[in-house]
Amino acid sequence: MSRPLDARAAELLKLLVERYIHDGQPVGSRTLSRAGSLVLSPATIRNVMADLDELGLVASPHTSAGRIPTSRGYRYFVDQLLTPEPLGEQEQARISEILAGGPARAEELLQAASGLLSQLTSMAAVVTVPRRNLATLRRIEFLPLSGNRVLAILVVNQHEVQNRVIHTDRTYGADELEHYANALNEHFSGHDLTSLRRNLLDEAMDAQNRVNLVLRAAATMAAQAMGDAPSPGDYVLSGGANLMGFQELGDVARLRGLFEVLDRKRELLNLFDQCLGAEGVQIFIGEESGYRVLDEVSVVTAPYFVDGQMAGRIGVIGPTRMAYSRIIPLVKQTARLFGAGLSEES
Repeated sequence: MSRPLDARAAELLKLLVERYIHDGQPVGSRTLSRAGSLVLSPATIRNVMADLDELGLVASPHTSAGRIPTSRGYRYFVDQLLTPEPLGEQEQARISEILAGGPARAEELLQAASGLLSQLTSMAAVVTVPRRNLATLRRIEFLPLSGNRVLAILVVNQHEVQNRVIHTDRTYGADELEHYANALNEHFSGHDLTSLRRNLLDEAMDAQNRVNLVLRAAATMAAQAMGDAPSPGDYVLSGGANLMGFQELGDVARLRGLFEVLDRKRELLNLFDQCLGAEGVQIFIGEESGYRVLDEVSVVTAPYFVDGQMAGRIGVIGPTRMAYSRIIPLVKQTARLFGAGLSEES
């Protein structure tokens, strides 16, 4: 929407969204006339509602004279009108106890954070695993396999070894692969993999102009080995069954499609990847996700940081009619303490 609402329209939209979030029923003009601080007649409110309807911020279900917010209305509410609620002492204490209560392995913290956020919100919660490309490359080796396949062996951080099979466009000999690995180790040992992969792709493009075939081929191969393709363990999901408790998600076909997305993981990971370069809380409302099966769903995510670097995202999946003012602070605090726990663990 290009222009901001005037104070009266903004107040009525805020009241309507908050009442609909609370009750789950279309909101009529008489209800709004009693709920707000503005002294307006039902007729005046109806006129304002008609304007909001024309702007695409509210809509009238066929079965009711009242109105409900659209995805666009929720977006305006979240961006312009929302006042986050402070977390209660019990919630803060519970998050701290579980995520900052002492040393724990990363796998345990992932499960704990996902399960805790699901319980606190009564929705589905997702935690992406810390991105491998935060690691620092110590050494890389390439070994030929049968066919057009190469085994990439990455030694990262101090002693962690990661093995990845990559598919190439031709067969490579052992000597040739050793030559490529030596070039990479000479130029890039000690670099973190986040910037390294980007630099490698730049090197590959520049090499086309310099005709540096060795570094070009090596960079292309290494960039493939450090790719970000989703794998089965890329996130932890808790509370998927909670989504069945929301009437707006009760359509069997819609729920089946949503659970298929959660099971496949790729679409959801792509959604989270859109957030990884952005700072702060990111919110996808309804069709903003780009996936039709998520049209009635909102995803609220916040980044978590390990040793000062963004390592992943924590998020909540629920109906568009979620209590954003409560959900957003919960996601932010859980992300903050989860990252702190991982920093201590590392």
